[in-house]
Amino acid sequence: MSKIIIGIHGLGNKPPKKTLEKWWKQAIQEGLKALGYNHFFIKFKLVYWAHILHPEFLNPQIKDKDHPLYLSDPYIKAKNYEKKTPDKFKKKALDYLEIQMDRLFLNVDNTINFSSITDYIIRHFFKDLEIYYSSKKIQTEGSKKLARNMIRNELANIIRKYGKKDILLIGHSMGTIIAYDVLTQLVPDVKIDTFVTIGSPLGLPIIMNKINLEQKKNLLPGLKPGTPENISKKWFNFSDLRDKVTLNYNLGDDYKENAKGIKPIDEIVYNNYEYNDEKNPHKSYGYLRTPEMAEVINEFLNRGRSKIMIWLDEKINHLFSIHHKRKKAIEYS
Repeated sequence: MSKIIIGIHGLGNKPPKKTLEKWWKQAIQEGLKALGYNHFFIKFKLVYWAHILHPEFLNPQIKDKDHPLYLSDPYIKAKNYEKKTPDKFKKKALDYLEIQMDRLFLNVDNTINFSSITDYIIRHFFKDLEIYYSSKKIQTEGSKKLARNMIRNELANIIRKYGKKDILLIGHSMGTIIAYDVLTQLVPDVKIDTFVTIGSPLGLPIIMNKINLEQKKNLLPGLKPGTPENISKKWFNFSDLRDKVTLNYNLGDDYKENAKGIKPIDEIVYNNYEYNDEKNPHKSYGYLRTPEMAEVINEFLNRGRSKIMIWLDEKINHLFSIHHKRKKAIEYS
C-alpha cells in the first residue's frame, strides 16, 4: 500500500498554504538528511485552516516588523544538531506542576473546576482556540457555518481522500486538538497508521475537559479521554520541556489505551528552531526535524519497502551530493 504523510498546523495566522506546505516538507527532509536517511519520493499534504479565521495571510516579503502581516518565524535551516540532554530539574518541576494543575482544575469526575478562570485564559491568550470552542459562525458561500466544523472538515476531507493509503498524521499545537477531534468524531472508520503530536496542549486539564464534555464521557468519576480507535500502530507525542504550550508534556498518563493497546508514547525532544538569535522551542519546523521525528518517519516510509526503492533513493542521494559539491566548487573557484 502507498504511503502519505499528512500534517495539520497550529493556531495563529500563517504564510500562504503553498509556502507553509513547502517549509514543512523541507523541515522533514532536513531532519531525515541529518541522520543519513534518503527519501526523495515523500508524498506530503498539509492541511491548512488559517484562512478560515485569518482572511489575509502573513507575507514573507514584508520587512516591516510593525506590519500586522509581518512573518516573524519563517523556515530556516538549523544552525546545528547538537544533542541536548533534558533538564532534570525542569522535568521534575513540570511533573509537579501537572499534579497541581489536575488537583486545582479537575474535579473527581474529570469535569473542570474554576471554568470561568480557564475560559478567561483561553479568551485572552488563545483567540483561535476560543473561536474553535465557541458557537462563532463564519460567512462562506452564501451561508454561515460553525467555525469549528469548517476547521475540522478541512482535515476530515483530506483524510477521507487518502483513506486507502497508509497515513502518518502529524499535528502541531492546536492542530493536535483538531486532529484528535476529527479522528474520534468525523473519521473513526478511516485507519491511521501512525499519529504524531508535537508541541501539543492535549494534556492540559481544560482541553481534556472540553474533549470529555463534547463526547459526553464525563459521567463516570476519573474517566480519561481515550486513544482514537482508528490508530493502528503508534501514537508518539514529542515535547520540548521549554515549550510553554506543553506544560503537561506527558500524555501517556492522561489518555487511556484503545482496543489495540495503543496509547501515547511520550518523548522529550530538543527543538532547535532559532531565527534572528531568538529561540522558539514551540515552532513546528524545529519539531519536524528532530532526530526522534526522523526515526518515526523513516520507519514508516521504509516499512514494507522494496530493496530496489531503497537502493534507488541512495543512488539519487549520491548524484545530488556530487552535483552539490561541484556547484560549490564552481562558486568558490
